[in-house]
Amino acid sequence: MSQTDLDVNCLLQGMADGLRPHLEKTPVMIGIHTGGVWLAERLHEILGIAEPLGTIDISFYRDDFTRIGMNPQVKASALPIDIDGRHVILVDDVLHTGRTVRAALNEIFDYGRPSSVTLAVLIDRNERELPIQPNVVGQPITLSAHQHIKLVGPEPLTLDMFEVTS
Repeated sequence: MSQTDLDVNCLLQGMADGLRPHLEKTPVMIGIHTGGVWLAERLHEILGIAEPLGTIDISFYRDDFTRIGMNPQVKASALPIDIDGRHVILVDDVLHTGRTVRAALNEIFDYGRPSSVTLAVLIDRNERELPIQPNVVGQPITLSAHQHIKLVGPEPLTLDMFEVTS
């Protein structure tokens, strides 16, 4: 693995700036385990959001178990407040195919019906299998099919790029 030259803290500040206009709606922020939660914790603090931070693990909502297998370290989801009619900011680390976000939306809707969902991602790979588009992006990036990027943390948060050969 090699560390990228992208500064996660600078990208987080840019994401926070992009999310500020959404704060007038008194949003609920939800991070997707694991990297999305790390980012959401930082954004929640930077933005001073009063509502408690929510976290979700989408392992049981994935549609690609046969391809990737079950995640053996399932974490608990925790949405500490009612999300019916609320504005939700959904945070994830890397947007690639859109399948993680689709699974997260399915889980969120099992808890209630938000009035809107804003998607904030640190890295957008711009390679979708599903029509999912982020509202706020730290950095768009183009990688080859064999290259991957992963958020490593929680302290410090860094981005590692690596190649997968099959």
